[in-house]
Amino acid sequence: MPTDEHRDESVSMAPMDEFNQQLIHNVHPPTWNNPTPDGRYNIVVIGAGTAGLVTAAVAAGLGAKAALVERHLMGGDCLNVGCVPSKGVIRASRAWNAVQRAQEFGVTVPDGANADFGVAMARMRKLRARLSRIDSAHRFTSLGVDVFMGEGQFTGSNTINVDGTTLAFAKAAICTGARAAAPPIHGLEATGYLTNETVFSLTRLPPRLAVIGAGPIGCELAQAFARFGSRVWLFEQTGHILPREDADAAEIVQTQMTEDGVAFAFDSRITTIEARGQEKILHYESHGEQHELVVDEILVGVGRAPNVDNLGLETAGVEHDTKTGVKVNNRLQTTNPHVYAAGDVCFPFKFTHAADAMAQIVIQNALFPHPLGLGYAKTDSLTIPWATYTDPEIAHVGLYEAEAKNKGIEVDTFTFKLDEVDRAVLDGEDRGFARVHVKKGTDAIVGATIVAAHAGDLISEFTLAMKGGLGLGTITGTIHPYPTQAEVIKKVANAWRKTTLTEGKKRFLKKLFAWRR
Repeated sequence: MPTDEHRDESVSMAPMDEFNQQLIHNVHPPTWNNPTPDGRYNIVVIGAGTAGLVTAAVAAGLGAKAALVERHLMGGDCLNVGCVPSKGVIRASRAWNAVQRAQEFGVTVPDGANADFGVAMARMRKLRARLSRIDSAHRFTSLGVDVFMGEGQFTGSNTINVDGTTLAFAKAAICTGARAAAPPIHGLEATGYLTNETVFSLTRLPPRLAVIGAGPIGCELAQAFARFGSRVWLFEQTGHILPREDADAAEIVQTQMTEDGVAFAFDSRITTIEARGQEKILHYESHGEQHELVVDEILVGVGRAPNVDNLGLETAGVEHDTKTGVKVNNRLQTTNPHVYAAGDVCFPFKFTHAADAMAQIVIQNALFPHPLGLGYAKTDSLTIPWATYTDPEIAHVGLYEAEAKNKGIEVDTFTFKLDEVDRAVLDGEDRGFARVHVKKGTDAIVGATIVAAHAGDLISEFTLAMKGGLGLGTITGTIHPYPTQAEVIKKVANAWRKTTLTEGKKRFLKKLFAWRR
């Protein structure tokens, strides 16, 4: 039988149109009957983001008795304020960019054509609501998961309280994720700012936008808003965007963003921010000079803080830190051996696909403990690619060249440019390259970077090869359809193969062919 009806009319997402109402109905129904616990759970999961959803669904699918606790919106950041809405907005901005470039493909666009930001945002909300059914409370109930809406707190080493109801567990998983954090800039809080958690509530395009931080979030949204028509300034403390990436890879994206209308303030430090009526004034230093910038909105795209507050972690004996999150070993086990963690709350790589992979590790280790089950799974074994969805995209897997050197791994590096790939030229998407690092003298891949319009899709071939222990020799022997942009992977592998034909081999072959004449 259900417990008292959980009522939370305060959960909302601006604007509360039909699409966001449907979203809320799915991922946090305003009236929801929490189930009545019947005995101890095999696993209780706190947090219904990607890591939590996968953990609960797989556990229930295997026959375990599983509970899932969520205080806000099921689907977590990815569905509600992250991957899903951002890619919807980015896709709309690319469509508008394609219209602006149409003339080079022989298409005449009538005068007066313009981008309707409000319509683009409504499309995003509509599609987000559609996708929210996958993460809905009702769907997870149908999968056999007991879904509890409310605040979950540990009350002991093996109990969790949800709004007055105690859930006893054999194992638990902390999957509470992380939230946007802001830099300590004087006046920022008082003036007001946007983050990824609020920017997708906009219905009108800001005429002037300052973006703080040139990491993936900052670059993706700066480019998208500039393409829609905002005057965008991007602030970065280092000397170029995407400081983690290879400088020449970042430069290609930076060039495109400049053409899209983004202005950059590199080596800059914002000293103070103030409001002047509806305007926001940024005072900053750059290259030893003082500057002032007036904008309508500020978007902060730096920093994430793990959600470890108000969980009763101390009571459960779970060691944690407000900056690095929950402490786990490589089996994702916390300092309480019955409690595990997965996702952004405990891991440095804060990606949806990484959270999914970690959920699988939690399932194996928590529900099938060694030596009775399948043996331990470890995060050490993960090969995690990532992508920044600018135009062009940057995708990477494994080690960068500098990282390899720091680890004492000697590498050979091969790069092949997209302007030598027929399909990329024909598509008008020939800015970029594929780069691969192999252990010196071998074909064993240790890392790869792709800069291309669809780099996020292309990187998986390198990831699969690395995970499967396959080298560039396998890729050179694999037929790639022509013409595709994926040929760049075959071509960069061929660049390695050419180096295997040494001068000694050439002399031998020359003599062999001469003898056969």
